[in-house]
Amino acid sequence: MVVLLVVFLASAGAAALIQHQYRLSDRRYAQAADQYTRPSQAPQEMDLPREGEEAPPPVLAPITVDFAALRSVNPDVAGWLYCEGTPINYPVLQGETDDTYLHRSYDRSYSAAGSIFVEADNRPEFQDANTIIYGHHMKNGSMFSALENWSQPGFYEAHPIMWLLTPERDYRVVLFSGYTTSAYSETYTIFSVPEEGMDWYLPMVLEASDFQADAALDEAGRYVVLSTCAYVFDQARYVLHGMLEEADSAGGLPLTAEP
Repeated sequence: MVVLLVVFLASAGAAALIQHQYRLSDRRYAQAADQYTRPSQAPQEMDLPREGEEAPPPVLAPITVDFAALRSVNPDVAGWLYCEGTPINYPVLQGETDDTYLHRSYDRSYSAAGSIFVEADNRPEFQDANTIIYGHHMKNGSMFSALENWSQPGFYEAHPIMWLLTPERDYRVVLFSGYTTSAYSETYTIFSVPEEGMDWYLPMVLEASDFQADAALDEAGRYVVLSTCAYVFDQARYVLHGMLEEADSAGGLPLTAEP
């Protein structure tokens, strides 16, 4: 009985510690979103088309990010990933190795949830043909746990895009494929040069998708692969593919805006 009581108390203590760590992580990232992001406001002055001329409206990110302040905390901040109507609203880091932010928050403090981070072998500023972005599948629904929602009927239709904001340029992330795969599959092949290998890679990931997307893919384009753990078999991962479309903003601010 004494042994069983000790085991019970140890298990309860471990569970309580995990829940405490989850709450700390959620609070830290909620504070980061409050401190460094704002909903976008319509620009006060834009170059509008003259009477009789037609021009498409500028494509602007729905939030603004204070990257100067963020990078003063940590220069490893590579961007900010946002998807309306989901918990995905996080800074994106890139460290020297893939272990750097596995269990460290954006401010480099210890965190069981870690950070959303770019594959260390990818070139910075999302220059590669496909950039891999990792995040933990937390049991409280935070970080990249939401990725598996795209396997459910109707979820893609309600959430067909994300936003990737960077200090240099913002991107609409046009989602086009989501599926379960192995951590060792060809999904994680990195193509640095557009068009090299994308002729077989894009059809492969489209065929595997849990949903049908009406996206015009370009072999010369740039893409991201969002990846998190799945628990359907050993070393399973759920991945979501998106095509990067350049927006007319950087950090949520119009590119034509004066500093």
